[in-house]
Amino acid sequence: MRTETSRPGRRIAFAIFSIVAGVVGWIASFELLTEYIKVLRDPDYVPNCSVSILVTCGPNMDSWQGSLFGFSNTIIGVSAFVAPIAVGVALLAGARFRAWFWWLYQLGLLGGFVFVCWLQYQSIFSLGTLCPWCMVAWAVMIPLWWFSLGWPYASGEIPLSESARSRWRGLAAWAWVIVLVNVLVVAAVAQFQLNWFAEFARG
Repeated sequence: MRTETSRPGRRIAFAIFSIVAGVVGWIASFELLTEYIKVLRDPDYVPNCSVSILVTCGPNMDSWQGSLFGFSNTIIGVSAFVAPIAVGVALLAGARFRAWFWWLYQLGLLGGFVFVCWLQYQSIFSLGTLCPWCMVAWAVMIPLWWFSLGWPYASGEIPLSESARSRWRGLAAWAWVIVLVNVLVVAAVAQFQLNWFAEFARG
């Protein structure tokens, strides 16, 4: 019987998605890190992400939320987004991972997703600002989590019974819908709280 593991095209697609998402997230985190360093060196420096009072990263950098663990959150992003890049490259090279590896990888992605959700809440309700580079990282972390949640099971990377794999395939098929709903919910909450659409319209 044919399984997802016999369809290399889907494996390659997931690998490329992981690499692209990781690269985009890493670039956003790196840009934030470099801007943070420039602000530390020159307090009068205006970061390149400071578009307006609402769309800016300055308040986020200066807040305790921006350094939750005692150092800039950007360091976490620069370090963590290497993981999906490495996983994607390994999959393209034909690597096969054991179940425990996928569970640890998903645990890490879950941690990143929860952290991003917390940052979204803090930005919208506490700081009242939207950092452009942060939003890029959010936009990457959301699909990284939801698409990676079911793929190892649906694809056969983690051995399951055919009935269990079939259920995971059903969930994986709806992942893009979940991602879309997730993004729309965040955008709607930000709109109702901050009226960001009017801000961009003025720009």
